[in-house]
Amino acid sequence: MATQNLPEAPETIFTDEHRVACDGGNGPLGHPIVWYEMGDEDMVECGYCDRRFILKGGKYDTGQ
Repeated sequence: MATQNLPEAPETIFTDEHRVACDGGNGPLGHPIVWYEMGDEDMVECGYCDRRFILKGGKYDTGQ
């Protein structure tokens, strides 16, 4: 599945790590820090701010 089949995210972050942390960034999206594990999905979305984290080279990486 490519990212073009996913709904639009407010922000997409490409990472080399399967375990990622999100604090929502500065401004209105800020929230307590939460940790996520991608597992076999190669992608995870934050439950607070909907930021999308995609594993570089994974099945959702479009090479952007």
